[in-house]
Amino acid sequence: MKAPQCETIAIQSEDVTVLQQALTDLDATRVSRLFKAFADPTRLKVLYVLTLEAELCVCDVAAVIGHSNATASHHLRTLLEQGLVKYRKDGKVVYYSLDDDHVRLLVEIAMAHSAEQDEAELDT
Repeated sequence: MKAPQCETIAIQSEDVTVLQQALTDLDATRVSRLFKAFADPTRLKVLYVLTLEAELCVCDVAAVIGHSNATASHHLRTLLEQGLVKYRKDGKVVYYSLDDDHVRLLVEIAMAHSAEQDEAELDT
């Protein structure tokens, strides 16, 4: 599908200046790393199950996503490095949970958007 383009050039100078300043203030690299973490299907599954269950140990995460403990740990470490999950230790067991409600909202919004896209495709 080709994106539509303007047939004339009409730059809104004041708007452009304000928006350029907004871009200067944006840490696009950090935000893009966050979405890169979301872009991996396995990590998204981990985040999604953590929206359904407040806290899971590594073994439970591995069992739910159908991967080894090592693979689950790898993805959890990546999510931890991006500030998307946090952990607590209870003896020899490590429990993971979403870092905060912002992460929960991002996952829920992404899932809702995906569901709407699916519905729109069915309607066409």
